[in-house]
Order: sequence, then structure tokens, then C-alpha cells
Amino acid sequence: MSYCIGSLRRNEHLPPCLVKIKTAVPVNLCYLRQMQIITETEELAAYVASLAGQPYVAIDTEFLRESTYWPLLCLVQLAGPEDEGVIVDPLAKGNDLKPLYDLLYDPSIVKVFHAARQDIEIFVHEGGEVPLPLFDTQVAAMVMGFGEQIAYDALVQKLAGEHIDKSSRFTDWSRRPLTDKQLSYALSDVTHLRTVYARMLDELEQSGRTEWVQGEMDVLAERGTYIVEPEDAWKRLKTRTNKPRFLAMVQALAAWRETEAKKRNLPRNRVIRDESLMEIASDPPKSLDQLAKVRGFNRKMADGPFGSAILKLSEDVLSQPKESWPKLPRQMPPDPALAPIVELLKVLLKRKCAQHNVAQKLVCPSADLEKIAAADDADVPALQGWRRAVFGDAALDLKAGRIGLAIRDGEVVEIAPDTTA
Repeated sequence: MSYCIGSLRRNEHLPPCLVKIKTAVPVNLCYLRQMQIITETEELAAYVASLAGQPYVAIDTEFLRESTYWPLLCLVQLAGPEDEGVIVDPLAKGNDLKPLYDLLYDPSIVKVFHAARQDIEIFVHEGGEVPLPLFDTQVAAMVMGFGEQIAYDALVQKLAGEHIDKSSRFTDWSRRPLTDKQLSYALSDVTHLRTVYARMLDELEQSGRTEWVQGEMDVLAERGTYIVEPEDAWKRLKTRTNKPRFLAMVQALAAWRETEAKKRNLPRNRVIRDESLMEIASDPPKSLDQLAKVRGFNRKMADGPFGSAILKLSEDVLSQPKESWPKLPRQMPPDPALAPIVELLKVLLKRKCAQHNVAQKLVCPSADLEKIAAADDADVPALQGWRRAVFGDAALDLKAGRIGLAIRDGEVVEIAPDTTA
């Protein structure tokens, strides 16, 4: 049994990514008989037109990225509130996706995803903007206490009571024709997503957490979340040292690699692997012979266009005035005296998140606990907004001795300090 979402109404008190759904009415649907595979622009335009006036559309994609920098979009699955859903084939000749992007950038329709980042990255690359407004059920699940990154099939099982057959998960989605089983699996991702979305909206409204979710969606709405600028590419790497020459080489190499990967549509590691980049930055080669001996490199690569480019880049960096090389603030080792405080804060965080049924990572990452331990006015999300009400105020109370922690009946509880001692 699958589900078809019933009638909908607007609610002016809900944030723009949240619309109130009355019910999820179970009906029998045979997706194999009713699947619509859209291969022509006119069909796509007609389906998009049928969604006019609807408050949301559920969206999922299938793509490949093993041998390219940019994802190859292979399928787009769409489902409105009451239709059977459709599968759009972007690889079909003559299937112009303009109607799809008109839908994605229609501000009156909420775009519902699960684990949206990679899907949105595709649309930002192809269409230039983030589809807004949007709702990510994986992010909402964190607010609702389903864990930090719950898998879609697990969420469907919990909220829709349905089991998803994942045997088609690793399909080569660029292959044609796809089987009915593969297409049915792809379509089920969005038809079940409607039920998950409906149940989530009900629970979020009842718990008063709609604003919590909206704040997290605002992060996903930032275009910069999906764009890696070459000059910032080095920040994705784990550097071994903060020595200025090394950092200057890493920044230059990472920027060059990012530019080449985009230009040639190759994965970053097909241009140069991370470990090779680090070795070159640590000991810049001065000849092609030296470059050919770098781990992950070889003679053929050194003699190719990448080899000469790396030598030229290395020469340019080393010829720069040392004063121009980047200097990162020296990282001071954590104060050993703070370690016990951090451990107590971890216990308190776990208790508070269990009490409020919300994911710990969403409330306060481990690195922020160290900042709170060091300063009461730390500039961290846990000391702001709803997070402060859930955990931040209690954390400061624990630091100040206004509350303590104890074990009673096998559970950690907060207690008032004994002032008579």
C-alpha cells in the first residue's frame, strides 16, 4: 500500500517552507502501470502546468559522478500532492528542461527533498540558483530526534510504515533502457516523500518547532553552500602544518586543481590526488624528474600538461616575497584544565537532547563545547536562539555551579548544588 496526500490549505502562521497538510489518505496505487516517463519537453511543460496552485512538489534525482567533476543528471523524479508522480529523463534527446527549472524557481511552490545538498548542487550548477523555498526532510528529522543523518529508507519506515527495496540503489542510471524495477524504485523515493513530509509537518506544528526547522533551511538556501571557489578550495584539505611556505603551496595547488577539474570536468583526484598535492607542497619539485617521483605521480603525468603547470606554479610561489605567504594564527593546545568541564558539558548535552528529542550535533558540535568551556560569551549557535533554551542556559548554569549532575535510578539528572557543604 502506498499513500496519496489529501487536500491542503495554507497557514499564515507557518514559515514559507512549511504548509499544513490535513491528512495522508491511504489508497492503492500500482506504480508499474501508472508510471509516466517524460522524454519530451511538451510532456514536461504539461506536467509542470498541472502543478499550478499546488503548495509543494517532492523532488529527487539520480545522477553519476564517478568520472566527472559535475554530476551527470540522469533522472529527476517529481510528485505533486495528489498525482502519481513522474520520472523526467534529462538524457532523452530533445527534452529541454526549461519547464523543470521554471518549476524549481517558482517561489509559490515548496520544493521537498531528502538530504538535499547534492540535488541542489546539480540545480545550482545547471540553473544558477537555489530552488526556493525548500524543505529537507533529513534536516527536519534532526530537529525531531531521528538522529544526525537518518537514511531515507529508515525515515520512510518510521513515518510511512513502508519498506523500500534498496536493491536498485547502485544502478547505472545513465544506462538505457532502465528496468521497471529500477524506475519503480526511483519513483517511490518521491511518492513516499510526500507521506513523510505530511507527517513531519503535523508533528512539527504540534511540538512548536516549525521555526527551528526554518532556521536550518536558511543555511541550505545560501547559494555559496554549493559553490567551491578556487581560492577557497584549500580549506577542504587537512594540512599537516601551518608553515607559511607550505600553506602558500597548498593554496596555489588547490586553486589550480579546482580550476582544472572544473574546466576539464574531471574529479579533483583525477587531476592530482590529495596526498600528491601535500607532498609537492611540502617539498616543491624543481624538475620534471623530481615531480615524476612524487607519490601518486609517474613519468607520463610529469611529462604531460599538468607536470609543466605544477612546476611553473611552484616556481611562482617560491619567488614571491615571504611576507606575502599566508600566516594562520598559531593554534594553542587546549587548556588541560578545561577537559573535565568539556566532559561534563558532553553529559549535559546528551541529557538535554534526549529530554528534548533533538540531535546533539544540531544543538552543539563537539568543537563548540570547548569554546563554551573556555568562555561564557562564546560566539556559538548553542548560546543563541532555541539552542540556548534547550542547552545553552543549562551549560552556563553548570559551569557556574548553579546546577550539578547526578545519577538517580540509573539516569543522569540535574540537581541543585548542596550549599550547606
